Amino acid sequence: QVQLVESGGGLVQAGGSLRLSCAASGRTFSSYSMGWFRQAPGKEREFVAAINRSGSSTYYADSVKGRFTISRDNAENTVYLQMNSLKPEDTAVYYCAATGKLGWSTTPRMYAYWGQGTQVTVSS
Repeated sequence: QVQLVESGGGLVQAGGSLRLSCAASGRTFSSYSMGWFRQAPGKEREFVAAINRSGSSTYYADSVKGRFTISRDNAENTVYLQMNSLKPEDTAVYYCAATGKLGWSTTPRMYAYWGQGTQVTVSS
């Protein structure tokens, strides 16, 4: 089992940057593939980015490709989401999630563990 705590959200102007962090408890962080999802008011939770256990493979939603970068530090039990060139449509609560499945997934139901979320607001 793993507990996840996100941080780094906030208010930023369009074109700005934020770096989200997700700290995981436990000694088996490297056994989990990790994902970032987001949910805007009135919308379904959507996939943002994912990374495999070793960090050698990543995948992004088309809407963030080229602007966001997911990475992980297994020694620090942390996964990051660097968000650049932010747009107002990026405004949402951002969640990190962990799956014990081999490889990553874009489907929320494949992730067994979730953080509490961190709010990202991008003003125009």
